[in-house]
Amino acid sequence: KVAEETGLIIQIGNWIIKEATRQTADWQQQFPNSNPFAISINLSAKQLMHPPLVAQIREVLAEANLNPHSLRLEVTESVVMGNDEVALNVLNELSQIGVSLSTDDFGTGYSSLSYLHRFPFDSLKIDRSFIGQIETDKKSSEIVRTILMLAQNLNLEAIAEGIETEEQLKQLQMLGCRFGQGYLFSKP
Repeated sequence: KVAEETGLIIQIGNWIIKEATRQTADWQQQFPNSNPFAISINLSAKQLMHPPLVAQIREVLAEANLNPHSLRLEVTESVVMGNDEVALNVLNELSQIGVSLSTDDFGTGYSSLSYLHRFPFDSLKIDRSFIGQIETDKKSSEIVRTILMLAQNLNLEAIAEGIETEEQLKQLQMLGCRFGQGYLFSKP
């Protein structure tokens, strides 16, 4: 929050993107026989609205010799809705160069469906608040089922956030969720 308020998030974010892309390229070279993997990085509102962002991303990908599809940038609805026309232009440019885009914390915003329709997202991340209650709350389970069907119908990858138990994982798998993250797999 302090980095965002002081504007330091731009420099910190640039460093994170540079180091993450370099490390991902190193791992891909170190393990050439494994399936290609991607790195996900959250973008703040200030980063998304920073005019040289797309040029910086291009430069960092070239320096690291990393395929743009190996970089997934994540933004929340609140980030894109604050300046939706600027965000739409930036996200379209990033999509055109091959960067994967994901909407984070899906299902918690006020206009999720309209922005899913407008923005060039490749995936959506189901908010942990639904996953945490999937074992005990029928409504949460049905919301997750609906989000998964929506993602499938829109040809988006769905990723469950905040998986902490084997039971949550089993239920998500039964619902057809193929991707997830959380403490069950690894600490952040």
